[in-house]
Amino acid sequence: MKAIITVVGGDKVGIIAKVSAYLSEHSINIVDITQTILSGNFVMMMMVDFEGADKDIAEVRKDLTEECKTLGVEVNVMAEKVFSEMHRL
Repeated sequence: MKAIITVVGGDKVGIIAKVSAYLSEHSINIVDITQTILSGNFVMMMMVDFEGADKDIAEVRKDLTEECKTLGVEVNVMAEKVFSEMHRL
């Protein structure tokens, strides 16, 4: 299963490192990643693959929400199918 992870908040050192380290620890592969700074705000979107992961999407959502609080950014983790349906015209 693939999922979309978005991270938004004030820009600071370590955001990408913290999120990608967590994903690596749980065998979640980053398929694609984009990040930018918009008016001083850090914005990142990742597509990840859960094949071989040792946690499910709900656990990852909960864990990353806690991890990202320490950085002052908000994270959302959503199944790719749900994301695609929400953005279908």
